[in-house]
Amino acid sequence: MRLQEWTIEEQDLLIHFMTTNSWPYHDISQPGRELLEKSIEEGGYASDDVKTFWIENNENEKVGIVKVYDLQEDIPLFDLRIADRYRGYGYGSRALKKLTQYVFELPEQKIRIEGHTRHDNAAMRTAFERAGFVKEAHLRQAWFFPKENTYYDAVTYGMTREDYLAGTTTPVRWEDREMYEKSIPDFKEHFETERLVLRAPELNDAMDVWGAISRSMPSLRRWSKWAQNDVTIETTEDHVRQAVAEFISRKNLTFHLFLKESGEFIGSARLHHIDWRIRKFEVDYWLDMKFEGQGYMTEAIRGLVSFAFEDLQAQRVEFHCDENHCKGRAVAKRADFQLEGVLRKNASSANGKDLRNTCLYARIT
Repeated sequence: MRLQEWTIEEQDLLIHFMTTNSWPYHDISQPGRELLEKSIEEGGYASDDVKTFWIENNENEKVGIVKVYDLQEDIPLFDLRIADRYRGYGYGSRALKKLTQYVFELPEQKIRIEGHTRHDNAAMRTAFERAGFVKEAHLRQAWFFPKENTYYDAVTYGMTREDYLAGTTTPVRWEDREMYEKSIPDFKEHFETERLVLRAPELNDAMDVWGAISRSMPSLRRWSKWAQNDVTIETTEDHVRQAVAEFISRKNLTFHLFLKESGEFIGSARLHHIDWRIRKFEVDYWLDMKFEGQGYMTEAIRGLVSFAFEDLQAQRVEFHCDENHCKGRAVAKRADFQLEGVLRKNASSANGKDLRNTCLYARIT
C-alpha cells in the first residue's frame, strides 16, 4: 500500500469519491459537488498548508484519501476517509502509519501529529490505536452533528515525534471504552447459506434494489409502512446510503441477498432495534416478489439468526409481524421462532388506516 499525492487534474475523481461514498461520522455526511469545488478552489485540498493523498492498495485501486493540513504549524492535523467497499480490511491503520512517516520525515521536524473523531466511531478509534496513536483527550458533547441536530462526545488521538522515533507508545489510562469494547464484537460483513450470499449493502446496489422494489410494490405496500410512497432511483440511493452508514455505525445491520448461482439480487434482511448491552436484535426483511415461493427468505432468516447467535453473541432475536401476514408468520415458524404473544391493537396498519394486532416471535440462546 502507498500514498500518492493528489493533483488538481484529478478534481473530478476526488469529487466522485467524496460524493459516492458515505461519511456517517463527519459533520457533512453527504458533501455536494458545489461545496467540494469551492473548497478545492480555495486550497482546501492542495496548498502550502494542505496536502491530499490517495490511499492506493497493491492492485493500484484508490481505496481512500487522507488530507493533512496545518503543515505550516508544528502540529499537523489530518482527515482520513476510506471508501465504503474497502472498509474493514485494515487500510485505515496502514494509511495512518504511512502518513506519520511522511509527517515526521519532513525537514521541519514536526513535534507531533493528531486527529479527532466522534467517541462512538469504533472503527476509526481502532485504526488510531493499531497505528500507534494514543488517546489524549475526551471532550464531552463537543462534536455537533447537523443531520441529527445533536452533540456527541469527541476524542483526540496523537503521536509524538519521540514515540515515532522510538517505536513506542506512551498511553494515557482511560476507562471510557467499556461499552464499545465489550458490547460490540468484531464480525464478518458477509456470509453464505446453501443457495445465498448475504453481505453488507454497497452504494452500487441501488439500481438492483430499486428494480426489485418497483416490481414488488403491490406485495410490499400491504405490509410495509416504508413502501406506501412511490420509490425513485434517487430515493432508493438515499435509502441504500443510509443503510451503509447505519451498518458502519452498527446502528442497524442490513444484509443484501444474492443468489449464489447467478449473482441476482433478490431482497434484503436486517437486524435492527439493536440493544448491544444485552445482545437483543429484531429481524425484518423483504423479498422481490418474482422469487417468492422458493424458500429463499426462510433460508436467509435462518442464516441471519445463526449469524446473530454465533457471531454477535445474541441472547435474543425477535420477529414482529401483522397477525394477518400469513407468509411472514410461516417464515417465522420455519425459522424456528416461538410465538410468545399477540399484542392486540398495538400499532397502525401499513397504510395507517386501521389498528393491527402484532405477533411477537422470538428465539433465545
